[in-house]
Amino acid sequence: MNAPHARVARRPVHGVLLLDKPLGWSSNQALQKAKWLLAAEKAGHTGTLDPLATGVLPLCFGAATKFSQMHLDADKVYQAQLRLGVTTTTADAEGEVLQTRDVAVSPQLISEVLARFTGPIEQIPPMHSALKKDGKALYEYARAGIEVERAVRHVTIHAITLLADDSAANVPRLSVEVACSKGTYIRTLAEDIGEALGCGAHLSALRRVQTGDFHIGACVALQALEAMDMAQRLACLQRVDSLLPGHAPITLDADNAGRFLSGLRRRGDWMDAEQVAVYAAEPRDLLGTGHVKAGELIPTRLLSPLDIAQVREQAAWTH
Repeated sequence: MNAPHARVARRPVHGVLLLDKPLGWSSNQALQKAKWLLAAEKAGHTGTLDPLATGVLPLCFGAATKFSQMHLDADKVYQAQLRLGVTTTTADAEGEVLQTRDVAVSPQLISEVLARFTGPIEQIPPMHSALKKDGKALYEYARAGIEVERAVRHVTIHAITLLADDSAANVPRLSVEVACSKGTYIRTLAEDIGEALGCGAHLSALRRVQTGDFHIGACVALQALEAMDMAQRLACLQRVDSLLPGHAPITLDADNAGRFLSGLRRRGDWMDAEQVAVYAAEPRDLLGTGHVKAGELIPTRLLSPLDIAQVREQAAWTH
């Protein structure tokens, strides 16, 4: 599971790799493995997935790491399996069983309960989470048998779709798809739905199928990545500006592009915008991000001239 220890010659790699994170791997383990396979100098991710979860994990390389934070606020879509009738210490399959109850739920009750958890809801973060209190992760307190007070978190469940109702089976389960805002704990949602159904539940499987505009269909598995040669691996990378889907594009001529890259504000007949992606006219290189206020383009995050040259060189080599 750990990344190999063989020495590789690192080089600048730029772009976004949409990885289908395997079961049992931490997000950092998956990142380090992909970084090794691409022989990349610099890499980071846009938020973690639990080891027990699989699915969409965007990994950022080189220039893309400058914009990775912008993706943390993205909405997510998960496919989750709820094991009914059993609650655990961690609200997922890793925990010890707390209680076992009979399951007697009707399709109507399931529909009513799922509807009840759609929209703005409040959640108390689970003790077994990476959320920090006083500089220490909550799961560290939990492992020591200490429960600490957690602030209520306000999140939004955009939709819950019932995918399969196996509540009458020997091992009763529900499979649902959840579209939600950032910061939603699906384990807590599963536990709360179980309580509302009157039988208790825990999360037995979780797969993230979308984060922001990134879908599972565009993801590559680590095993597939391993089987590729380096050119094929690099060809899997999305452009750096794939992290900026909500940014209005602004194009600058050579003179203004150079000044913008120096951190100088530019004036133009642009409409006010909180988020813009700024490009050079020719060649059409991404320069960075900014915002526009009263006709003034104000830089926010800038790529370096070296980054821009390397991105251009990589694009020419892989296409």
